[in-house]
Order: sequence, then C-alpha cells, then structure tokens
Amino acid sequence: MRWRLLWLLCAAGWWGAGGKTLRGGFASAAARLEPWRPVARFQFHGDHAVLCVRIKNVAVAVTKAARLHLFQAQEWQKLQNNIQDHSCTEKFSKAQLTMTVNHTEQNLTVSQIPYPETWYVFYVDKFTCEENYSESEDIQFEMVLLNPDPEGNPLDHFSAGESGLHEFFFLLVLAYFVTACIYAQSLWQTIRKRGPMHTVLKVLTIALVLQAGSAFANYLHFSSYSKDGIGAPFVGSLAELCDIVSQIQMLYLLLSLCMGWTIGRMKKSHGRPLQWDSTPTSTGIAVVVVVTQSFLLIWEQFEDTNHHSYHSHHGLASGLLIGLRVCLALSLAAGLYQIITVERSTLKREFYITFAKACILWFLCHPCLATIAVIFREYQREKIITIGVILCQCISMVILYRLFLSHSLYWEVSSLSSVTLPLTVSSGHKNRHHF
Repeated sequence: MRWRLLWLLCAAGWWGAGGKTLRGGFASAAARLEPWRPVARFQFHGDHAVLCVRIKNVAVAVTKAARLHLFQAQEWQKLQNNIQDHSCTEKFSKAQLTMTVNHTEQNLTVSQIPYPETWYVFYVDKFTCEENYSESEDIQFEMVLLNPDPEGNPLDHFSAGESGLHEFFFLLVLAYFVTACIYAQSLWQTIRKRGPMHTVLKVLTIALVLQAGSAFANYLHFSSYSKDGIGAPFVGSLAELCDIVSQIQMLYLLLSLCMGWTIGRMKKSHGRPLQWDSTPTSTGIAVVVVVTQSFLLIWEQFEDTNHHSYHSHHGLASGLLIGLRVCLALSLAAGLYQIITVERSTLKREFYITFAKACILWFLCHPCLATIAVIFREYQREKIITIGVILCQCISMVILYRLFLSHSLYWEVSSLSSVTLPLTVSSGHKNRHHF
C-alpha cells in the first residue's frame, strides 16, 4: 500500500510539473472563468531578464486583442486584498508591464529590478472582463522565461529562487561518490559479518543510498532544466520519491530504537534482551507515526508540485508536517533524557547523549530552518531550507555511523548490557562482536 501511494505521488509530479518553458493554449473561456489565475510565475533578477512568447495563430490573437499582463507579487497581493474596490478592467490596468500579443515571436524585457522578486503573468483578451462571450479558437503558444547569466545575456532558465541548486547538487553527488569510494568496501564487510549492529546498519545504509539517489536524480533534472527550462519532470519526481522513502526509513529506525530502549528500561526486571526489530509495542508506535508522516508528505507534494523535497510552510500539510517533526523531536528527547538521568555508566550515558543529538538534528533541522528562512527574502527561502536540511541530515547520518561503528564506544556499551541496548538481530548474536 505504501509503495502504491508513493508511486501515485511520482505520477502526480510528472503530470503537474511545470518548467520555465511553458507550452499550451491561451483559452478565452478559461481566462474569463478564472481571470485571477496566473499563466506563469517566475522570480526575475538583474537588468536584462526576458519573457519570450511565440504563437502560431497570429490572426486569432489580433482578433481577440490578446495581451499579457505582468504584476509584481507585492503589488498583486495589494490588489487581491482590495478586490472589491476595483473592477476587472481596472485591476488589470494596474499591471507593471503589458505585452500585446500580435506577432509570431515577441520579447519583453524586465529591467531595473532592485532585488530578485516574484512576477505573475496573466493572459487577458477582450472577453476576459466582458459578460458576453462567444466561442473562439485557442491561441497556441510557447513561453520562455529567462534571467541574465553571469555575462548579462538572457540565457538562464533558473529563477532567482533556484539559482545555485544545480551546482549544489553536483557538489553533493561528488561528495557521495568520493565517500563511497573510501568507505563502501569496509562498510559492506561490516554488514556482511551480521554482527549485533547488522539490522541498524542495513536500514541506515539503505536510507543513505536513497538520499544519494535523490541527490543524483535532482542533479540530472537540473542539468536538463538548465538547457531547455523544462528538465526531466519524471526524474525530479523520482528524486522526491527517493527522499520520502529515505525519510520513512530514518523515522522508523530512530523511533524504533528509542522506543525499544524505553520499553527495555520498563521491562528490565524480566532480564530478557529486547530485540529492536521484533518488539510489538515499539514497532506499532513506529508504524503509526510513519504512516502519519507518509500521508502528510504525500499531501504536501499534491499541494505544491514544484520539484523540491523540502517545502517551506506554505500550506496546511507543510505546517502539520513541521509540527509532527517538532513533536517527535521533543518526545524522543524526553524519553532519552529519562534514560540518561538514571544511567550510572558514563560510557552508556555518552552513547545515549550522542544518539539524542543525532535524532534532534534530524527532526528539528527542517522546522528550525523554515522558521529562520522567514527573515530572508522570498527568493532565498527555498534554497536555505533545501541546502540546510540536506547538510544537517548528512551530518546526522555521519554521527549515527560513527556511533554505531565505533570500536571503542559501542563495543564496550553493548558488552556492558544487552538488555538496555536492543540492537541485536537475535539473542544468538548478543555475545558476538565483530568490530
């Protein structure tokens, strides 16, 4: 069921994705029905940004008196807040820029922009604000939105909010590749030994591979996007799919371990090792939370079909998802704090403290960065959230790997007590250590 839902998300991203090269038809009926629905949204920057429009049936466009109206986001919001004070015609007359669509190919230069800002593009013709309407042919078009490149030429398909992400994902993929060349063989040998950390390392490694796959898919999408403004929407959706599955893996791992330790404390008197992967209570709680997060992640993707895995809190789903992560961080911190305060062994206490830091970093990085991003301009927010969350979660994974693979720390901790560290695959492994 989970995979069906995730594949549905992937399909939704494929059909709903829109690049900065748009193709379709300007329909008078649609513009009349929803005149305030923008055709395109783009964050221009610099002095030589360009909107290029190509149409096929010029005669129809001239007959309809077809036009494109461009509004700055702030000005448009002011008009929306006072929608009753202006008629349809008055509202569109206040556009900052207007282009009459009457040639096969036309360019409109957007210049003198003091800082990157979102612009909305609306299609308007003589029927948009009139009560009388007669059926007419749609105007087939191709619209290209371009920002200036470093040399000042309008050739950059990336909006201001997306600039730099292509280079970031290239460096991230390069870092994953170099790290894999150095550590993959030794990690694989450790997992093959099926020691006491076999299950944990396997789940953690799968989550890491999925994150690397998401980064690589994003890089491929942005590489294609930089050439045509469309990219590979399916690959972009695949990147989001990999990231969602990775988030689910990590949530289940961290929550199950923490719950296992807490329940293990309560059942300590039974003198029986608690296995992480077979405890009904901890597994049940983890499954409920995982299903809830999966639902919110899918809901969030349907609310915003732009290809980025970490959305700022624009909608209800994003707000609930951030709230869930804050609650998880606080709950895990409270549970681990209770264990740490009663733990007498300094070595085990350090183990739990390090694990708690990794958990808190993983769950709180997105809420904290989304909150911090509010003080920045709109075009900076998505980049801050995306880059910041990915780097923080990479650091969290490094902390967990160092903790679970440590010869000096985990080997001694697991030797001290197999009851309070429920990390064994089966009781037959509880005295085997291959580190």
